[in-house]
Amino acid sequence: MQTIALFDLDGVIVDTEGQYTLFWEKVGKRDFPETEDFAARIKGHTLKQIVGEYYPNDVEKRQQVIEELWQFEREMDFPYIKGAVTFVRALREAKIPVAVVTSSDNKKMQCLFKCHPELPELFDRIFTAEDARRSKPAPDCYIDAARALGGDAQNAVVFEDSISGLQAGRNSGALVVGLTTTNSAKVIEPLCDKVINDFTEITVVQMCNLLNNK
Repeated sequence: MQTIALFDLDGVIVDTEGQYTLFWEKVGKRDFPETEDFAARIKGHTLKQIVGEYYPNDVEKRQQVIEELWQFEREMDFPYIKGAVTFVRALREAKIPVAVVTSSDNKKMQCLFKCHPELPELFDRIFTAEDARRSKPAPDCYIDAARALGGDAQNAVVFEDSISGLQAGRNSGALVVGLTTTNSAKVIEPLCDKVINDFTEITVVQMCNLLNNK
C-alpha cells in the first residue's frame, strides 16, 4: 500500500499559531471575558465551528468576527516552519504523495498563496475546511485525503500540532507525528507516535521506518 504524508497547515507548515493566539485572545477578552483560555479552546477548529458555537444567535457579531479575522489574515506573516519545505521536497523526490489537510478556508488560503505562490506546487493536493465532511477531531479529513491520494489512512503519516488535529490523526488510524509549535511535548506525547520541534528532526527514512514499525 502506498505511503502517504499528510500535513496540517498552521503550526506545521507555516508558523502562524502565535499570531492566531493573539487574535483570538483579543476576541475572547472582548466577547467572552468569563471564558478562560478562549484561544486555546478554539485551536484546530474551523471558523464555521467557532462562530457557530460561540455566536449561535448573534448574526451581527458573527459577521463582525468573520470580517475581523479576514482583515487580520490579509496582513499576517506566513513564515515556514524550520525545515518544512526541504522535508516536503524530499518526500516528493521519494515519490511519496503529500497533501495539506487544514481547517482553514479557501479565503484564508488565497492570502497564504499571495505570500507563498510556490506552496501549491509543493503538494499533490490541498484540502481545506470546504472539503471536510466533519471537522477535526473527527478523522474524516485525514481518511478522505488518504483515499484521494490513492492510499489508506493506515499507511499515512499525519503531521499535526493542535490537540484536535492530533486526535483526528489518531482517530484515522494513521501514524501521528506531533510538533511542539503550539503545545509542549509533555502535553502532546500521549497523542503522538513521535514528537518533533521542527522538520530538521526527522528524515524521510526515519518517517518510513516509523510507519513500517507501527
